[in-house]
Formats: sequence, C-alpha cells, structure tokens
Amino acid sequence: MNIHPVNERTDTLVAALTDVWQASVRATHTFLTEADIADLRQYVPDALRAVAHLTVLLDDGGRPAGFCGVDGQRLEMLFLHPDVIGNGAGRRLVQHAFDEYQVNEVCVNEQNLNAAAFYRHMGFVFDHRTALDEQGRPFPLLYLKRN
Repeated sequence: MNIHPVNERTDTLVAALTDVWQASVRATHTFLTEADIADLRQYVPDALRAVAHLTVLLDDGGRPAGFCGVDGQRLEMLFLHPDVIGNGAGRRLVQHAFDEYQVNEVCVNEQNLNAAAFYRHMGFVFDHRTALDEQGRPFPLLYLKRN
C-alpha cells in the first residue's frame, strides 16, 4: 500500500473516498443507525473537498483503501476500508500526518472504543469531552492531544 497526498480532488476520487468512509463507518461506528449513516454521508464529499490536506492510502491495485485529512495540526478525519483495519494502515496514515503536518490534536466518537484506543496507542491523551457531536447529536466526542 502506498501513501498518496492529494492535490486534485476529482469527483471520481471523492466518490471513491465517500464509499470508503461509508464502509468504514458501518464497520466501526456500530452506535449509528443506517439512517444516521445516510444522513451523515451527504456531508462527506464537501468535507473531503474542504479539508486542507488530504492523504489517501492506495491498495496494491491502486484503489483507495483509506484516507486521512488534516487541517492545521488537527487530524480531522481518518477512515479505513474494513479490509485493511488492523494491518497497520491507520498507523501509516497517522504517522504521515505526524511527520508532514505535526498533527497534535484529534477528536473521536467516545462510543468508537477501538478508535479511541488506537489514538491513545499513537500517543494521544484525553483533553476534554463533549456530550454532543458537532451536529448536536447525542454522540459524545473525546478531544485528544499529543505532546
């Protein structure tokens, strides 16, 4: 798998990454309903186009297998296709974000226990918590920082 920083965000790429997002969320965000996922999906293409730095992890066939987005020093998004979860893909993307953008902040759904544990393993520590997500839904968020 290869790390590929993205400059041009074509409709084809955004659609492929949105599909990766959906597969990832279905596998990892078990607290969301299908209606929640469908509602959130409509915001993903704009978020992918708007994030300052977008990096894609391509599988051996050149297809997107995961991605991360960074704005400032905050990791805004990290999503992996379920086929690559647990094989070092997330570590590679986060390490790239550390090396290239000096990432030191991330926000994660409290109910996504595996992701929260992954970020702690990557050196992040608890900073604060909110009871609602950024859309005002009852999905608590953990804000983590890294020294």
